[in-house]
Amino acid sequence: QLQLVESGGGLVQPGGSLRLSCINSGFTLDRYAIGWFRQAPGKKREAVSCISSQGGTIYYSDSVKGRFTISRDNAKNTVYLQMSSLKPEDTGTYYCTQVRLLRTIACGGADTWGKGTLVTVSS
Repeated sequence: QLQLVESGGGLVQPGGSLRLSCINSGFTLDRYAIGWFRQAPGKKREAVSCISSQGGTIYYSDSVKGRFTISRDNAKNTVYLQMSSLKPEDTGTYYCTQVRLLRTIACGGADTWGKGTLVTVSS
């Protein structure tokens, strides 16, 4: 079973950037599709971006397309989410997890959640 830990969150001003990291402390990550999800206070958790095991298929939600970039370094057992041009509506707790459904237009099938990392976009 994967043991994913998120890091890199923090407070940033609108227009700023952050890079989130998702590292697997156990065995190699290179057979798994991984997704970043977020949950804002009072809202449902939503898929933000997902990447296939070798990076050939990537999904972005419409709300982050063009601003966020997902990538992975399987040698380091790490998946990244580079977030730029951040907006207040990007505020929330960000989670990474294994996903079982991944297309360029959809991502889901996640059922295990860690503690997440909090991103706050505010002036």
